[in-house]
Amino acid sequence: MNPALSIIVFTTLAGAAQGLAVVLAVLQLAGMDLDSSFASRSLWVAVAILMGALVASFFHLGRPSRAWRAAMMWRTSWMSREVIVLPFFVVLVAAWAYALSSARFEPFGRFFPWIVIAAAAMLWYCTAMIYACIRFIQEWAHPLTIVNYTVIGLSSGSILAGALGVTSGQARFVANLTTWTIAITALAWLTRALSLRRNAKLKPKSTLQSATGIHAPRLVQKSMGMTGGAFNTREFFHHASVAAFRRMKIIFQVLGFAAPLALLAFASASDWNNAWLVALPIQFVGLLAERWFFFAQARHPQNLYYQVVS
Repeated sequence: MNPALSIIVFTTLAGAAQGLAVVLAVLQLAGMDLDSSFASRSLWVAVAILMGALVASFFHLGRPSRAWRAAMMWRTSWMSREVIVLPFFVVLVAAWAYALSSARFEPFGRFFPWIVIAAAAMLWYCTAMIYACIRFIQEWAHPLTIVNYTVIGLSSGSILAGALGVTSGQARFVANLTTWTIAITALAWLTRALSLRRNAKLKPKSTLQSATGIHAPRLVQKSMGMTGGAFNTREFFHHASVAAFRRMKIIFQVLGFAAPLALLAFASASDWNNAWLVALPIQFVGLLAERWFFFAQARHPQNLYYQVVS
């Protein structure tokens, strides 16, 4: 598939913001005494990132003025469900941030972590199911798609939380977060590697023989079937070379997982907490590459004809 930059940015930013909110919720439920002002500021950062992600998603629409119609098919469309859940999650996180900063609403604060975790899980599920429900895209139609969206979001959100803790002087918070972040980032790398291994073994269910009805053992494509490009050739193939595609697979694993893990391990061993600030942009670039690869690796059945011209 040909990845749209707006969707790459949207899913990466939204996942990090969800992860940030969930990390704060989990730590509060675990009994960690979070500084209320720091937690409130961090949640407002999550809200700002979610709003930025929402703005990015508009650039993928043919007619942004009709974006409200995206919610109308909620009975059958996972995208419509995502469009409904996302604003609800933004309002929920903002309400929790306000409750933490206002003594008047402090008694309600203990309920927010549970609701935030449930809403984030629902949003991750809706986003992932947009792709996992497409059965003829074999690379996506698997539970690992849902797992990867969730765990990668938790990893990026944890590193973002640690970076915010460093800039706010929350040394105890950062220290308590280190082991969790290393574990969840390692798990994210493992689950993504499992999906890569699975996808590498996939074989198209359709063939040129089944498409044309010609049962010769070897068919060679000689023509694209047209003199110029078309919607099919623009939208359903990424147009990157085989070498570039393979390099991207290595790049996103190094930047998205290996480098952050090494930096966090170094921070834990040396108490150099600025490693979190270095890990944050490196992982962000790596996860943008990961999301590009996620879309580009998906092979639409029509590309059996249009993808390669001999």
